[in-house]
Amino acid sequence: MPSASAAADQDRRLLERVARGDEQALASLYDRYAAALYALAFRIAGERADAEEVVLDAFQQAWRDAGRFREERGSVAAWLTMICRSRALDLIRAQGRRDRAVHRAAGAAPDDAPAMGRGPVTASTEVEGGERRRMVAAALDELSPPQRQAIELAFFDGLSHSEIAERLGEPLGTVKTRVRLGMQKLRDALSPYYFEASV
Repeated sequence: MPSASAAADQDRRLLERVARGDEQALASLYDRYAAALYALAFRIAGERADAEEVVLDAFQQAWRDAGRFREERGSVAAWLTMICRSRALDLIRAQGRRDRAVHRAAGAAPDDAPAMGRGPVTASTEVEGGERRRMVAAALDELSPPQRQAIELAFFDGLSHSEIAERLGEPLGTVKTRVRLGMQKLRDALSPYYFEASV
């Protein structure tokens, strides 16, 4: 078992590789720290799905911000822990805002399910749907082949991350990283056409 100093050096080297765009290095960090970060996120969020989302968000941020890490401020493990804690607290705050918005919507129309309506299908909505499909297909074409394959297996074939890892013979952390990074690329590519309403 490596010493704490050797492990910290190895973490720093992995993060340097992440900063250069090495997905495998991020997957290695994920494999090392995901369980501990999940435990922290679960203590804060209290729900398994929320904790998993927080951990993936934390590693997504680590991917984006790896070049900003400064070892004089602490270890990679401490940096990842701080990111995870921040993401978990952000999730709790966002859930509170969503709950208040749903409560207001339910109070305004108590006999209707909030946000469940759908307009009639018209020629205009059919054209918009076709254009939307073309934009999504073009955005998928911009992904790396491994990211696209993982996303297609997840969203078009309905496979879980574990099932994708088994089918591809890849580590689970690698699959989760590919899906998360691919989804971020899709979100960035499609954001000029779609936006999330702030609550």
